[in-house]
Amino acid sequence: MKNSPFSTALSDLSTIPQGNPIRFPSPAKLNLFLYINHKRADGYHELQTLFQFLDYGDELEIAVREDGQICLTPAFADLKPEDNLIYRAAIALQQQTQTPFGATIHVDKILPMGGGVGGGSSNAATTLVALNYLWQTGLTQQQLMDIGVKLGADVPIFIAGKSAVAEGVGEKMTYCEPAEKWYLVLKPDLAISTAKVFCDPDLTRNTPKKAISQLLHDPYHNDCEKIVRNHYPIIDELIAWLLQYAPARLTGTGACVFAEFDSEQAAQAIYQLKPAQFTGFVAKGCNRSPLALLLDQLERQN
Repeated sequence: MKNSPFSTALSDLSTIPQGNPIRFPSPAKLNLFLYINHKRADGYHELQTLFQFLDYGDELEIAVREDGQICLTPAFADLKPEDNLIYRAAIALQQQTQTPFGATIHVDKILPMGGGVGGGSSNAATTLVALNYLWQTGLTQQQLMDIGVKLGADVPIFIAGKSAVAEGVGEKMTYCEPAEKWYLVLKPDLAISTAKVFCDPDLTRNTPKKAISQLLHDPYHNDCEKIVRNHYPIIDELIAWLLQYAPARLTGTGACVFAEFDSEQAAQAIYQLKPAQFTGFVAKGCNRSPLALLLDQLERQN
């Protein structure tokens, strides 16, 4: 397990000479609950879900270029650079603002691909927020969110940087402050098809909508979990194992599963017992994104 790098990113800004690359956090998120309320005529599902950030994730090291080029490293297998959400976010911001600047972006990737913890969406959001700051393009947060939603439904929540309940098809957000628990996050070595989950005829699609206050007070649940456990026995096995020790659920449509604890020590103790076939990490829930906290520090220094 790799420790979160964010403590360094948030504490050492005074040592960064002007013009040098800056490391920006690209945090993970969890869906603490997920309810499917209705399938619309256009095929989209209306839902209610609670996003919370983690103090753990990827990092993007970014330096401004004056030649307008976007250079992204390292290369990712089976992913063309122009299809990478980081590259697409940078180009989208360039086109929106007509800035002459470019950027060299290096990604330290530690979040699992296809894990349901928002790695790609978080990377896109960090790119937009960081380059808006570095290029001094001056877009508002809402303008960045308008760009971000075209890249992915979860990108705006990472730009907003606050825990929130999302409703509708994910576009309506109400900021809130759920308990900041410690989480053990584990992932089997498999990928889950979100489309397969949402097309399953047995998926619950009629969970009654609730007021935000009731959603936050009632026990949390994930309507997709039963379907995923049916299709993927290893997920069923993992959740059953975690439930011996703490409340545990699927995040989104998976493949990551998380258990919640009141202390880091308790989470680490169970991490040490995990079956060898699962990878994972321990992290703390954050109602303010590490990216938002870093941006606050940067702006205070100017």
